[in-house]
Parts: sequence; structure tokens; C-alpha cells
Amino acid sequence: MSTIGKKVVVITGASSGLGEATALHLAEKGAILVLSARRKERLDALVALIVAGGGHAIAVKADVSSKAEVQNIIDKAVEAFGRVDVVINNAGLMAIAPISLTKTDEWDRMIDINIKGVLYGIAAALPLFEKQKSGHFINIASVAGIKVFSPGGAVYSGTKFAVKAISEGLRHEVGAHIRTTTICPGAVDSELKLGGSDEQSSKMLVDLYQQAIPADSVARAIAYAIEQPTDVDINEIVLRPTCQEF
Repeated sequence: MSTIGKKVVVITGASSGLGEATALHLAEKGAILVLSARRKERLDALVALIVAGGGHAIAVKADVSSKAEVQNIIDKAVEAFGRVDVVINNAGLMAIAPISLTKTDEWDRMIDINIKGVLYGIAAALPLFEKQKSGHFINIASVAGIKVFSPGGAVYSGTKFAVKAISEGLRHEVGAHIRTTTICPGAVDSELKLGGSDEQSSKMLVDLYQQAIPADSVARAIAYAIEQPTDVDINEIVLRPTCQEF
């Protein structure tokens, strides 16, 4: 049995893509899963699949842009299982468009989901982790949080640079007993590329994502970080398709 076995793992954005793939991978390793997203019917189907395979999982509907709903995820996890060991702040939105189009509604949504959603996940779980004197935050950033994705991705990159900065500050402040890992994927097959409304940018992303690697590539990286001994903190993992230049 992997050291992941019996750990209670919360995953946001679990209804598709990286979140779904990670849930399935961790379930195989024996994790107890608390899966959250806005699309409850998809969560329920995923939970049913995991339970049918002998795993343990529950679904909690939530929008990570709501602080109260994120807190409810953690509360439901503790109510069901008595603790939380890992929080994977995975929910994200990528709306690619030139800044000159001033798609401020999309900017707001990216800030609300990609930055505030991560912060709300931290705020909800940190007091519990401190009480337990253990816990692990895994925050999903991007290679666009290392190099600005431009033209078109400046605001998205801004949100992912923020995730990296918040994660590093968190690691430094609470690292005595609590681990923090930032995952920075490149092009990975998921619904992320469908998040924007600018037609020209969407066509560019279709071309970029021809080289995408499967979502379970990220799931394996996440599992690697979790299964390290408690005195080892994998702070950052960057992964992309071998052929991806950006």
C-alpha cells in the first residue's frame, strides 16, 4: 500500500481534467477523497465509479469563488472522515484574449477562481492543519506562472504567478509541520483550453494543445509529492510535453 493510503484528500475542480484524473489515480492508491466542483452530476458519477472500484469518496458541490462554499468542503470532509490530510487547489479558469479586448468579466472570473479560490482553500484548511500539526497544500499553477503567456495570456499568467508567490510565502510561514507543493503544468489535455470567448485566441489554443499530454501525467506528479516522507516537502514540480517550447 502506498503511503497515500487512508489519507483524506480534498480536490477542487474534480469534475473533469486534472482533478478527475487525480481523483482516479489517488483512489487506486487508497486515498479517501472529498471531491468538489460546480457540476454535481459529474461529481456524483465520479464518486460512483470510485466506490464501485472499492474506493472511498464523497462529493461536495462548491464554487471556489465563494469563501463560504469552500469552507463547507473542509467542514464536510471533517464531518465525514474526522480530518483532512491534503488539499489540492486545482479549480482554474484560462480565458485567453489580448488585453486590448478588455474582457474584464473574464479577468474577474480568473482572479476569483485562480487566486481567490486558492486563498479560500488555504484559509479553510490552514487552521485545521495547524491544529493537527500536519497537512499538505498542493496548488496548481502553470508554466504560464513561470513565463508570461503572451500575446493573449497576460492576465491568466498574472493569476498563476500569484499562485506561485502565495505558495512560496505559505511554505515559508507555516512549513514547520505543513507541506506546500506548487504544480506547474504545460499543455495538458483538459477543458482548460475552452475557458475563453475570443475566437482567434481559441483557435491558437487548439493548435497549441495538439501537443498536450494526458491529464494523468499531472496526477502522477501530485501522487509523487504526497507520498514522500513527512520530513520531505516537494516544493515545485514543472512538467510539460517534451516537445513544448513554451
